[in-house]
Amino acid sequence: QVRLVESGGGSVQAGGSLRLSCAASGTIYRPTCMGWFRQAPGKEREGVAGIYTYLGNTYYTASVKGRFTISQDNTKYTVYLQMTSLKPEDSAMYYCAAEDSWSRSQCAADWTKINGAWGQGTQVTVSS
Repeated sequence: QVRLVESGGGSVQAGGSLRLSCAASGTIYRPTCMGWFRQAPGKEREGVAGIYTYLGNTYYTASVKGRFTISQDNTKYTVYLQMTSLKPEDSAMYYCAAEDSWSRSQCAADWTKINGAWGQGTQVTVSS
């Protein structure tokens, strides 16, 4: 069972930047589809960004395009979320999630529905 550990959250002012990390362990093979999700109090969880790790294809929700970048370090089985131009509405608990064996087409179509393994979350707070 893959284990995911997030880090890098914190408090910043609007317009600032943060980089989140998600390290995968407990698996010989790299999870094929990984994503970042967030949930603010009283709101539903939403997919923020996804990546098909074997080819590096990336996917984003509209509200973060141009501001957030998902990337990976293949040697460390680690996925990053670089967040820039942060807004107060980006404040939430951010979670990393992964699927072991999704194809590229499934990852592209369903990355917002990743549900194989989850990290414990890291808090991001953006003040105005």
